[in-house]
Amino acid sequence: TTTTAPFIAPLSGTVDPTGLSATRPALTIKVENTPDARPQWGIDRADVVYEEIVEGGITRLAAVFQSNVPGRVGPVRSVRRTDQAIVWPIGGLFAYSGGAPYAVQSIQTAPVNIYSETGAREGMFRDHSRYAPHNLYAVPAKLWLHQGTPTPPPALFHYRATGDETGGKKSGGFLMGFRSGYATSFRWNAITKSWDRTIFGAPDITATKTRVSPKNVVVMWITYRGGVGAMGAEGIMVGTGRSMVMTNGRTISGTWTRASKKSRVIYRDSKGAEINMTPGQTWVELAATSDPVTFFPAN
Repeated sequence: TTTTAPFIAPLSGTVDPTGLSATRPALTIKVENTPDARPQWGIDRADVVYEEIVEGGITRLAAVFQSNVPGRVGPVRSVRRTDQAIVWPIGGLFAYSGGAPYAVQSIQTAPVNIYSETGAREGMFRDHSRYAPHNLYAVPAKLWLHQGTPTPPPALFHYRATGDETGGKKSGGFLMGFRSGYATSFRWNAITKSWDRTIFGAPDITATKTRVSPKNVVVMWITYRGGVGAMGAEGIMVGTGRSMVMTNGRTISGTWTRASKKSRVIYRDSKGAEINMTPGQTWVELAATSDPVTFFPAN
């Protein structure tokens, strides 16, 4: 008898026993990251989460879903110029609340089907137990009903096999020095073998009482054209720059390179070899070139 190899979800590197992600495009949802947004829904189930700097130096999330289908995600907020560079390689669907005309025009240049609050129909709803604008939520299963071509995205990362050496230095984690009170930390959890996230001085715990704890954390230092924290600024994610990858309890310093918007970002170590991630969720911190990191000692 012949057996079919299990499908590997492209954006997490994990086995999908259902095989459903073989016919599911990526769905990127803009998620608010302020204290008023908490507790957030669904971000622990994303395959990849980008943390980007927006006006005033605060951060906002672009959460990419493909292998998991949480019941709701949010609060959903508006599009920014940086988002088109995030979604170009993976395409699929992009969900947001609305946005300034220049930001909407920017995302319209990317190869995604876009859904704002007004166009999402049953794919978004307002939770009237919370105050607007912190009460708009996306329903991924409903948005995927309008998915268009049922093809999965290409992989964004290479993944290591179980037992493969990671390289780099043993690490306890780090504090990402975002400004305006939005510094966030990731500490190595040797039990779960993931990086426990803390923000606003408290553990990052979702509405379903789940600790946000990705398997990989990437810091990608980029230039924000227009000025860090300026209205309408755009993170430049094509070219090359400094990077850092945290995976398997270790820190690997190196560089990121990206040939064009259509290409994925490649993270290389100091010797030029591509860094392999651990299968599971990956967070990518889109730090300004001057944003510092502070390391925690390894246990």
